[in-house]
Amino acid sequence: MGKNQTKGLSLIDKNLTLWIFLAMALGTAIGHFFPSVSHMIDSLSIGSTNIPMAIGLIIMMYPPLAKVNYALLPSVLKEGRLVMVSILLNWVIGPFLMFGLSVLFLSEYPDLMTGVILIGLARCIAMVLVWNDLAEGHSDFAAGLVALNSIFQVFVYAFYAWFFITWLPPVFGLRGSAIDLSILDVAESVSIYLGIPFLLGFLTRRILISQKGVNWYDKTFIPRLSPFTLIALLFTIVLMFSLKGGLILSLPHQVLLVGVPLLIYFLLMFGIGFFISKVRGGTYEKSTAVAFTAAGNNFELAIAVAISVFGIASDQAFVGVVGPLIEVPALLALVKVSFWIKEKYYSK
Repeated sequence: MGKNQTKGLSLIDKNLTLWIFLAMALGTAIGHFFPSVSHMIDSLSIGSTNIPMAIGLIIMMYPPLAKVNYALLPSVLKEGRLVMVSILLNWVIGPFLMFGLSVLFLSEYPDLMTGVILIGLARCIAMVLVWNDLAEGHSDFAAGLVALNSIFQVFVYAFYAWFFITWLPPVFGLRGSAIDLSILDVAESVSIYLGIPFLLGFLTRRILISQKGVNWYDKTFIPRLSPFTLIALLFTIVLMFSLKGGLILSLPHQVLLVGVPLLIYFLLMFGIGFFISKVRGGTYEKSTAVAFTAAGNNFELAIAVAISVFGIASDQAFVGVVGPLIEVPALLALVKVSFWIKEKYYSK
C-alpha cells in the first residue's frame, strides 16, 4: 500500500469556510429581499420533504461515496490492531464523547445539543482523505478505514441517532430536553440520503472501472465529480437560509455555542487517536490515518438527517452548517500538529 504525497489543499477546499459564509449571506438576502422566491421554494414539497432540498442532499452525498474503494478493505483488515482502534474511536469513544460535550455545554439549548450529537455520530468519509494526505499519512489505509466507516454508517446510524438523542438523555436527567425521535424517522432519512448515494457510488465505481479502467476512474472521473459535493452543499445552505433569513442575526452567538464543544472534540479525538495508535505499534503514516479518521465528521450526513427529520429551518440543521465552519480551520491546524508529533515522537 503506497503513500500519497499530496502537499497542497485546493483553492476551493482551502476557502470552504468563506464559501459557506457567502452562501449563508446569499440565502439570507433572497429571503429578505425576494420573499416570493422563498415561498416558491417552500411550496415545492411533498409532505415534509422539500424536493429541491432532497435532490441537493443526495447529490451532496454521492461524490464522497463514489470515491470509496471497498476493494481496499481486505488489506486494511489485516491490520487488526489498528482497525480495532479505529472502530473503538469512531463508534464507541467518539459518539459518547460528543454526547458528553453536548450535554456539558448545550443542555440549555436542546435543539443545538441534538444537532451537535448528530455530527458526532456521522463519521468522516470525504475530507478525512484530504487531511490525511496533507499530513503525509498512509493514503490506502485511510481509504480503507473510510470504506469501513461508510458501511458502518449505513447500518448503525439510525439506531445511534435514536439511542443518543431519545433514549440516553433521560438517563442523565435531561428528560425535558430529550427529543422524541423515532428510530424509523432516522432510518427513513438514512435510507434515502445515505442509502441511495451509497448504492449509486458503489455501482458507479463497479461499472465505470470495468468499462474504463481504474486509472481513468480515479484520475478523470472522480476529479470531475468531486466539485458537485461543494456545489450541492452551498445550494442546500442557500435554500436553508432563504427560508430562515432571520437566523443571521443570531449567527455569532450560536456559532460560538456550537463551536466550543466541536473544537474540544476535534482536539481530543485527534490526540487520543494518535496516542492509542502509537501504543498499539502504528507507524506515523498509519497513526495519522487513524487520528484524522477519528477527528473528522461527515457533516453532509448530519445536515441531511437534520433537515429531513427536524426540518429545513431547524436549529439542528443550522448546526450541521456550522460543522464545516469549525472543522475546516481546526483540522488544517491539526495537520501542522501532526508534523510536530512526527518530528518529536517518530523521528528517532
